[in-house]
Amino acid sequence: MTTVDELTTDPHPVLARIRPVGWVEALGGWVVSSRELAMQVMRDPESFTVDDPRFSTAQVVGPSMLSLDHSAHAAHREPFEQPFGLAQTRSRFTGFVEEETRRLVSALSGGAADLRRAVAGPLSVAVVAYSLGLPPTSAATVLKWYEAISDSVTGVSAGRPVTASGAEAFSRLHEHVAGGIDGTDSLIAEAHAGLGTDEVVANAAVLMFGGIETTEGMITNALWHLLTNRSELDLVLADPSLLPNALEESLRLEPAAAVVDRYATRDVSLGGAEIREGDLVTVSLAGAGRDPAVFPDPDRYHVRRANARRHLAFASGPHICLGMHLARLEALTALTALLQLPDLRLTADSPPPRGLVFRKPSAVNVVWS
Repeated sequence: MTTVDELTTDPHPVLARIRPVGWVEALGGWVVSSRELAMQVMRDPESFTVDDPRFSTAQVVGPSMLSLDHSAHAAHREPFEQPFGLAQTRSRFTGFVEEETRRLVSALSGGAADLRRAVAGPLSVAVVAYSLGLPPTSAATVLKWYEAISDSVTGVSAGRPVTASGAEAFSRLHEHVAGGIDGTDSLIAEAHAGLGTDEVVANAAVLMFGGIETTEGMITNALWHLLTNRSELDLVLADPSLLPNALEESLRLEPAAAVVDRYATRDVSLGGAEIREGDLVTVSLAGAGRDPAVFPDPDRYHVRRANARRHLAFASGPHICLGMHLARLEALTALTALLQLPDLRLTADSPPPRGLVFRKPSAVNVVWS
């Protein structure tokens, strides 16, 4: 029988075995692991909704654009959407991202570091705080809140209750965000014109949550893939124009957010499975990225893969990731800078990606000349 630990450590053999869709007792629901069916579920909120009291993130931070559908979803998402379009992202954030990356990379010393703690995490916190117009606080403080909330959400997905540390972290985050709403010219202040304080805080929390997790995971997973595949890294070092596709290929193999949950609103047949109203339907973005019907030799990391961008790492449908352009900008900027460290390589104790809901290495321990 499949266990939660198996899905946390290496879910890919399980996802291959049950593709296109299968019941996983450890999660108490159906898991969709084909790209075609994943798209179908995420694009059909009439049949597969996020608006259910069991939705894990909502249990920790409250209702938000992430856990609402239809008109309620639009009302929560619209105030935050326009600033994160592709053109706006490039014009508003490129300079800040480049300067923050330079600052973090220039602070590296001694020829050894954990690049998750030294660069990926602090960069993602700084950019998401800047993008929302949050009051100043240290990256370490925000990362502490975020990790407690992330652990709590993961626990809920595995059937455990919301943790006391997760609730406490969200309480501190609530105070921090609410304290920056009034009297400021910021995105959260603008959103407050149409949303209540609790609604602004919940949406800011999921944007912080997604912004930190997506970016930190993208950077650390891509570093891990490149540094554990020397021949592919050599291709990128010889031709830096391959780096964007190398990032997309990493997103295909290990999306930072590995799954998204939906709940069936009616009885429905899906890929031969008879799903009942109320059933949990977990879409495996990781499984969709390794669907052999779309990606030949799906477990191989191949920086020249022609269709790497067909991954679903940013989801699809009404809930497609609002900050995907910003996440790509941050990841490419950071990777470009870090790959200039001479003879960059992982240490023997650097762990592989791991996680049930959010997958990334817990550390990227490296040395360089």
